[in-house]
Amino acid sequence: MPTTRRQFLAQSAGAAAGTWLIPALARAAVNSQPSFRFPTAPRDRIAVAAYPFREFIVGWKGWDGNSPGPVPPAQRMELKDFARHVAEKFNIHKIEAWSPVFPSTEPKYLDEFRTAVEKAHSAVVDIAVDGESSPYDTDPAEREKSLASSKRWIDVGEALGSPSIRTHIHQTKDSKPDVARASETLLQVADYAQTKNVVVHLENDDAVSEDPFFIVQVLDKVNSPWLRALPDFGNSVAAHSDDEDFAYRAIDAMFAHAYGICHVKDGEPNEQGKPTHVDMARTFAILKKHGYKGYCSMEYDAEGDPYKPTAELIEQTIKYLS
Repeated sequence: MPTTRRQFLAQSAGAAAGTWLIPALARAAVNSQPSFRFPTAPRDRIAVAAYPFREFIVGWKGWDGNSPGPVPPAQRMELKDFARHVAEKFNIHKIEAWSPVFPSTEPKYLDEFRTAVEKAHSAVVDIAVDGESSPYDTDPAEREKSLASSKRWIDVGEALGSPSIRTHIHQTKDSKPDVARASETLLQVADYAQTKNVVVHLENDDAVSEDPFFIVQVLDKVNSPWLRALPDFGNSVAAHSDDEDFAYRAIDAMFAHAYGICHVKDGEPNEQGKPTHVDMARTFAILKKHGYKGYCSMEYDAEGDPYKPTAELIEQTIKYLS
């Protein structure tokens, strides 16, 4: 039968739409699973986190926004120069950036940052992102803010060539952690992360909103390879210093869901300010049991100069990964 003009236009529009969909579908197929090639040499698997060095970074204003600490301005560095500094001080060529010390996330600055990192023959392997909105808030507007923040930092991760970011699950005033609401929000985060080839990690940081077993429930419900766990060696030990069994079961559960980044520390103060101790041999044994192949970020978390403790953490990590 002859084709009418209306039928022809409809068929043409359908064909055009199909053509536009082909690249998107192809990209989705390519990125259905993260496929980053992590290094195997122990030293090459190590990163140094910016967080312990925050007082040495220009722009850090302290937790109260007005107390940058005792480091003289002359001893501070720009965030974009942190990779070069780490390479010179520790012979490590991977860094983990931290969102509160970014002076800007505008494209021009991110280009400068990436160029500086590449000149240092280094790479950003994760961005630890803090935030003030929760993916399980009862207020949909707050959940939307949490989603928007994660998307924004996924874009930053893509711009810097980072394989991953860590997003934060903030506490709320009117709700306990809620798996269903958190999962609904974080599924959208994971779907967006897939389009950018950036894995999003959740850390056992806040003892309430980021309880490790709550995180595991969320990860299991979302069930996306683009949303993973970031096991922190010390956070659960410090939060449950009176329950060693809980702490190491938590680390084990987190490593069962890990992919690209973990935080190495040998202890940190608990809520009472008393130091706690991480059994490094036991924790690295858990890491190996789960076949973890990602990066190990050195995140010294106590008072005092971070340089010597970071160097010691690097040597311990090389020993246990060897």
